[in-house]
Amino acid sequence: MKLLLVEDDPLLGDGLRAALDKAGFAVTWVRDGKTALEVLRAGEFAVMVLDIGLPVVSGMEVLRELRSTNNSLPILMLTARDTTRDKVISLDRGADDYLVKTADMEELIARLRALIRRSGHGAGGVLSIGDLTLDLVAHTVTISDKAIAVSGREFAVLRALMESVGRVLTRGQLETSLYGWSHNVDSNAVEVHIHNLRLKLGADTIKTVRGVGYTIARSAS
Repeated sequence: MKLLLVEDDPLLGDGLRAALDKAGFAVTWVRDGKTALEVLRAGEFAVMVLDIGLPVVSGMEVLRELRSTNNSLPILMLTARDTTRDKVISLDRGADDYLVKTADMEELIARLRALIRRSGHGAGGVLSIGDLTLDLVAHTVTISDKAIAVSGREFAVLRALMESVGRVLTRGQLETSLYGWSHNVDSNAVEVHIHNLRLKLGADTIKTVRGVGYTIARSAS
């Protein structure tokens, strides 16, 4: 399940990303509202965790922009502001839930999963294309019920491709799924993971669209 984390505090953001990734989310982390809007225009997410006090463009402005365009993405506001007024304003402007930053991580994860269930995304936490199945909760990959051993990075690449089945993802988009927007990436990292996945899943499972990127067809097996 693809999650967009918008948080400008580097320590808190890093901790949240690690915990959410461990919980089975494919986390993209950005640190300001302007970048968040750009990322949302470029791809689809199951849910967003949005800080209010962001640089460049505030969290409230991001929320306003999305709802003004009828974007129904589930949004949980995560902020240091704990007054009733802030909560009421956030909910009135279209937020789906609200937590203060001192909240327990298990509660945050439970609320996110509830938002995703209500929105109809990620039912069961399983992605399936033909005989290929990826379990987001158990973190397993199977082909015709046979377990396939993959690394964490390979799992992340495969998850990104399967969540965007039928679409072509650029190397940059796959790098973002792997490392977020704030990491330096080895120039051939994505190609290495794609090569290893093809060895394990079959050479024709992941297609290369020359000059554009990579895709998995809806009939992959």
